[in-house]
Amino acid sequence: MGDSSSETERLLREFYIPNYILDAKAETETCSIPPECPVLVFINSKSGGQHGGDLLTTYRQLLNGNQVFDVCQEAPDKVLHKVYGNLEKLKHSGDSLAAEIERRLRLIVGGGDGTAGWLLGVVCDLKLPHPPPIATVPLGTGNNLPFSFGWVGIVALNIFLMQVKEAREMKIDSWHLIMRMRAPKEGSCEPVAPLELPHSLHAFHRVGSGDSLNVEGCNTYRGGFWNYFSMGMDAQVSYAFHSERKLHPEKFKNQIVNQATYAKLGCTQGWFCASLMHPSSRNIAQLAKVKVMKKSSGPWEDLPIHHSIRSIICLNLPSFSGGFNPWGTPDNRKKRDRELTEPLVDDGLLEIVGFTDAWHGLVLLAPKGHGTRLAQAHRVRFEFNKGAADSTYMRIDGEPWKQPLPKDDDTVVVEISHLGQVNMLATQNCRSKSVHEASSLSSAGHHDDGSGSDNCDSGDEGSEERRKFGAAETFRFPENVDISSLS
Repeated sequence: MGDSSSETERLLREFYIPNYILDAKAETETCSIPPECPVLVFINSKSGGQHGGDLLTTYRQLLNGNQVFDVCQEAPDKVLHKVYGNLEKLKHSGDSLAAEIERRLRLIVGGGDGTAGWLLGVVCDLKLPHPPPIATVPLGTGNNLPFSFGWVGIVALNIFLMQVKEAREMKIDSWHLIMRMRAPKEGSCEPVAPLELPHSLHAFHRVGSGDSLNVEGCNTYRGGFWNYFSMGMDAQVSYAFHSERKLHPEKFKNQIVNQATYAKLGCTQGWFCASLMHPSSRNIAQLAKVKVMKKSSGPWEDLPIHHSIRSIICLNLPSFSGGFNPWGTPDNRKKRDRELTEPLVDDGLLEIVGFTDAWHGLVLLAPKGHGTRLAQAHRVRFEFNKGAADSTYMRIDGEPWKQPLPKDDDTVVVEISHLGQVNMLATQNCRSKSVHEASSLSSAGHHDDGSGSDNCDSGDEGSEERRKFGAAETFRFPENVDISSLS
């Protein structure tokens, strides 16, 4: 019993944050030795069935309960604004402990990729001089962010906290997404019906009339992602899963059941029999014209898409669909002939991969399996014109939506561009690689975007408005959105 008590006290000393750091109204505490690894913990209590709520309770029992937050009750942007505002006041008053805690601070987020992306967006938009690195607890269905950095499975809390303490910082690229479509001439001003908007609405902010990105006669949205943007059959299956979970939340109580349901929906949606059940009008080449910019200062180039491709993924991290790496590692011949490189998370490039159906995706189970490598690009642009299909499905970082396509001579444009970097925490089992770790780099010169920045304030060209994800003020969920629907 005594050993358990001393272990708890040790953890408190290493990770504890005093109340007066968190709340300006709290009484100042004397602390002779700063905590080695002060943490703020954000948990989605509705993620992972009962795991999220149980984890929240355990963290609050082990640490200072005031440094552990339920994102269903307290939005991360409000919490971090409050904490960093108080830290600034304390530092100006000469509080050395506040300065040391800010320097050593690390964040923990427990939830799915959607919850993790929410926190990443908030940190990115705060534009802090030294943004805190983030560790992820895998509570969702896909968990691609945790898998990418070695945070696999649920382990004992004391072990996890020590992993957070020992983890190394790793920069990853952030990506900005603009979606523009013609405003309707009559009727509702919204081109996408409110019920059809993605649960990733937190990643989209409608651009106002005074914004430099706004185009007269168009509705323009912007957002950001860190893992992937995808379009086609994979997003359609994801949309079906999210819709089913919204209608019947009682059926989605744990990760194993969720993953089994996801696989079942993949069959019922025709992903395994796409050549028979999926209309050719929904193939990527029929839906969109795709252009890429391979270097930040290069020209736009048309990207040929084979008519059999039914799903396209713009990938930033080497993890998709629960831990698979669709890009793989190109051999020396492909590196030479096609100027392809292994996937690096901080090289300012997206890996663009295509799949024909779920059977094609099964090649990822092989040691060197990969999808159809289409290109690596610094910017990507999709242009959708009137065609046989009236809609398609899209997804960013696990959050899908059904996107209406033009009915007349209009065009829907989705453009993705590089936007600085954010800090993650990586374990010894991290599968992601940085430009500093790569065994060899392509002679294509793809690290030309100044990716050494500490935050998102040093991205591509453009106005200050372009360099916002909308997180600090708008990266929050509308009151009528059920956060339990987030992965």
